[in-house]
Amino acid sequence: MPPKKRNILAVDDEPKILEAVSSFLESKGYAVFTAENGNEALKTLRGRAISLIILDLMLPDISGEELCRQIRRESRVPIVMLTAKSAEENLLEGLQIGADDYVVKPFGLKELHARVEAVLRRADGDVSALSAKSVFNGGDLIVDFENEAVFKRSAQVALTPSEMKILFTLVKSPNRVFSRAELIDRVFGDDFDAFDRAIDSHIKNIRRKIEDNPKTPLYIATIHGMGYRFNGR
Repeated sequence: MPPKKRNILAVDDEPKILEAVSSFLESKGYAVFTAENGNEALKTLRGRAISLIILDLMLPDISGEELCRQIRRESRVPIVMLTAKSAEENLLEGLQIGADDYVVKPFGLKELHARVEAVLRRADGDVSALSAKSVFNGGDLIVDFENEAVFKRSAQVALTPSEMKILFTLVKSPNRVFSRAELIDRVFGDDFDAFDRAIDSHIKNIRRKIEDNPKTPLYIATIHGMGYRFNGR
């Protein structure tokens, strides 16, 4: 039996871009749904099993940034942002609000396909191979590898696939210091073209979700000049 097609949702207000992206990704074996605005995108996301979203930042009814925030309130689906803003601060903002990767316009279809493949590989990952469950501070934080879930005081924490992989990587080796470059390599692989501050943005998001006070973190410590460390039990 052939593998089930992955469903991709492409969101852009330019029909020519949607047509080109759809045709190319469908030729690679994906099923592609399209939306020209945020409301259409949310309707499709809620009615279909979407594996990944390609999201343009410039939409007619709602900004891509706000749409990304709305999606993150209800879903961990991987998001690849399309942006004409190539400045580092703009790219970091996209990562901070929940995007997993970005492609700067104008882009090549082969580049976009490579990014989609890379993000889906990261989302699949190998974390489900672990059956252990790590419990910290009497249950304040629970990292469940088997079910790919994280709980803070019994409430499940909504982490993006990239955030989940970073946290799982740190938790698997408590008290070990990981450099930013090492986290990029271990979590995202060689095909991820990232700058060090992208990791900082993901760490900031994780801290906001699992720490009582992100400014004085209990779990993920910054080791100045070196990287990050997960403090053990």
